Amino acid sequence: MKKHIPNFITSLNLFSGCLAVQFAMYGDPVMCAICIFCSAIFDFFDGFAARLLHTTSAIGKELDSLADAISFGFAPATLVFSMFKDYPYSDSMLDIAPYIPYAAFIIAVFSAIRLAKFNIDERQHHSFIGMPTPANALLIVGIANSPIIDVAWKTPIWGLIFLGTLIVFSSYMLVCELPMFSLKTPSKFPLIFAISSVVLTIALFCLGFGLLGLTISMIGYIFASVIMAKCCKA
Repeated sequence: MKKHIPNFITSLNLFSGCLAVQFAMYGDPVMCAICIFCSAIFDFFDGFAARLLHTTSAIGKELDSLADAISFGFAPATLVFSMFKDYPYSDSMLDIAPYIPYAAFIIAVFSAIRLAKFNIDERQHHSFIGMPTPANALLIVGIANSPIIDVAWKTPIWGLIFLGTLIVFSSYMLVCELPMFSLKTPSKFPLIFAISSVVLTIALFCLGFGLLGLTISMIGYIFASVIMAKCCKA
């Protein structure tokens, strides 16, 4: 039975991701964020369980990528699509307004590309090249649940520019060549310390800034990775 445990956890990731898509479609960014956060937890523990139980498998790797494509690609893209749909377009833009939201699915496309690259890139066994899809999804849902959106909506043209910039930035971060650290480490004690530090940091930011704390945490993750990359080159 133990060989099925990691795949069961991965399936929970996928199920939670499907719920996130549903909540995004019905304009509930809070529940969408909660479901994506749950998917991120399942995504970490399926790999952890596989390594702990020595039950890694080819089907588990493929299932993990398929689940991630939904939970961290399609779900956040659908949330951005919903944000575009709710946008207060000016009268001069009403003719093109129905088509603009579909730009959000660029995020889903680049998420799939990032996952495909990860599966064949031998450099990413213990670290990442480019932003991992769970981090990218958390960055997006944090913004979607922040006061930033309310401010952007009060100045229509800048709101569109903001959403467009978010799509371009997140898509680029997914496939860029920036080395980014992960919690994959062969030593158990550093792993426990790293997990505790990450969870505590995210919790503190969320207590201080609400769900925007997810975005702040992910931006901190990007800057920390940049600093580590520069220190390794030095």
